Amino acid sequence: MPHIHYVTADGSRTELQADAGVSIMQAALMRGLPGINADCGGACQCATCHVYVDAAWTSKLPPMEDMEDALLDCTAEPRQPGSRLSCCLTMSAELDGIVVRLPAAQA
Repeated sequence: MPHIHYVTADGSRTELQADAGVSIMQAALMRGLPGINADCGGACQCATCHVYVDAAWTSKLPPMEDMEDALLDCTAEPRQPGSRLSCCLTMSAELDGIVVRLPAAQA
């Protein structure tokens, strides 16, 4: 089962396991991890599941679609290199060990 490492704005770390096919957002919500609001429930409509993907992992991610790209311009915290919506990132064996940083605010 792939692992996800979540790093909060204050630097604390949480490691979660997720089944392949589960989004990084869903894995956080299923375990009650604070820092990802997901107000739209994962429909790529609200940008409250914004994360900063560690640079070592960005090349392994699927290409960003236009809707995600547009929503990232509306996040509560500034867009940075590695900014993605965690609802658009589905776990797989290739992403085992991915590190995502949570912004200080989502809304």
